[in-house]
Amino acid sequence: MLSEELLKKIQRFHFRTKFLANDLFAGQYESAFKGQGIEFAEVREYQPGDDIRIIDWNVSARFGRPFVKVFHEERELTVILVLDLSGSHLFGTRKRFKRELLAEVAGMLAFLAIRTNDKVGAILFSSKVEKYIPPNKGAAHVWRLIKEIFAYEPQDLTTKVDAVLTYLNKVVRRHAIVFLISDCMDRGFEKSFRLTAKRHDLTVIRVSDPAEQELPDLGLMNLQDPETGQVALINTRSKELRERWGNYRADQTAYLADLVRRAGVDLVELSTSGPVIEPLMRLFEGKARRRSK
Repeated sequence: MLSEELLKKIQRFHFRTKFLANDLFAGQYESAFKGQGIEFAEVREYQPGDDIRIIDWNVSARFGRPFVKVFHEERELTVILVLDLSGSHLFGTRKRFKRELLAEVAGMLAFLAIRTNDKVGAILFSSKVEKYIPPNKGAAHVWRLIKEIFAYEPQDLTTKVDAVLTYLNKVVRRHAIVFLISDCMDRGFEKSFRLTAKRHDLTVIRVSDPAEQELPDLGLMNLQDPETGQVALINTRSKELRERWGNYRADQTAYLADLVRRAGVDLVELSTSGPVIEPLMRLFEGKARRRSK
C-alpha cells in the first residue's frame, strides 16, 4: 500500500511528465522511429510528379483517368524501457536522486509512446530481472508503470546489465524500440549488448551525478557502497586516491563509449544537475535525420 505522501508525489510526477510529452516533443518522437511497414489506405487521382509505379490500373480503367494508390505507414511500435533500480541510483547531490531522474525520463518516454498509439512495457532490474511489465497501451497502463518505477523495492542492490539484456532478447522476440536507462556502472555485457543492438533499435541513456566524477578534498570520510553496503574510511586529501578514482570513472566512460560506437547505438548523457528535454530532443532529431536519408 502506497503512503499518501508517495501517492501525491507520483501524481505530481504523472501530470508533469504527461505535460512535457504532449507539449514539448510534438512530432519529434514519431519522426524518429520507423513503423513496421506500410499498408494500403486509399486511392486518389493522379497528380503530376506521382510515381507511375503506384498507379492503380484497375481503378484507372474503371473511371477512364489515372488514379494512384496511397499508403500509410503502419505506426504501431513496441517500446521497452529497461530500468536499472540498483543501489547506486539512490544517490544524488543536486536537484534529485538518480532514480528520480531515471523515473522522469521513463515517464516521458512512456507517454510519448502511448501518444502515438505505440505499446510500452518495462523491465526493472538489478543484478537480475526484478519485474517484467508486458507492453500495453493506454493512460492507465502508463500510470501503473510509473507507480512501479517509484515504489518498487528491488530484492537486490547490485548491478548486472548482461542478465537483463539476455532476458530481454529471450522474451521480446519481435523488433522493438529499447531504451536502456542506467548509470552503467558495470562491465562484461558486450555480447548481449551487441545482440540487442542487432535485434532492436537500442538507445542507452546514462544517468549520473556530478559528485561521482571526482572525489572532493574533504579529509577523512566514511563512505558506503550503496550496492554492497560495505563501509570504508578513506582519506580524500590523498592526491593518489583522487587520481585513481578519476581514472576509474574515465575507464567506465571509455568502455561504454567504445561499446555503443562499435554497435552503432545512440548514447544520451543525463545528469541530476542538468536538463532532460534538450538531450532527448537532440536524440530524436538525430534519429529523424538519419531516417530521412
